[in-house]
Amino acid sequence: MSWSFAIINNKLAEVFFDKTRNGINFHNHCYVKKSEYTNKEELKQLEKDIQKVRLTYKNHQYHLLPLPT
Repeated sequence: MSWSFAIINNKLAEVFFDKTRNGINFHNHCYVKKSEYTNKEELKQLEKDIQKVRLTYKNHQYHLLPLPT
């Protein structure tokens, strides 16, 4: 299982997922605050990840959103 930072329902979150041949299976997420991460490497990874992934979570299902241009 892997994890990444993402924007879920317009909030910063850590999302846990598996990559399979059929795509990505999202398992769960937890909302976090940016202030929890103080290390420069963590902040760099956070900024990099949130530019790649935007999701909505509704009725126990994750849906990918188009990235802003």
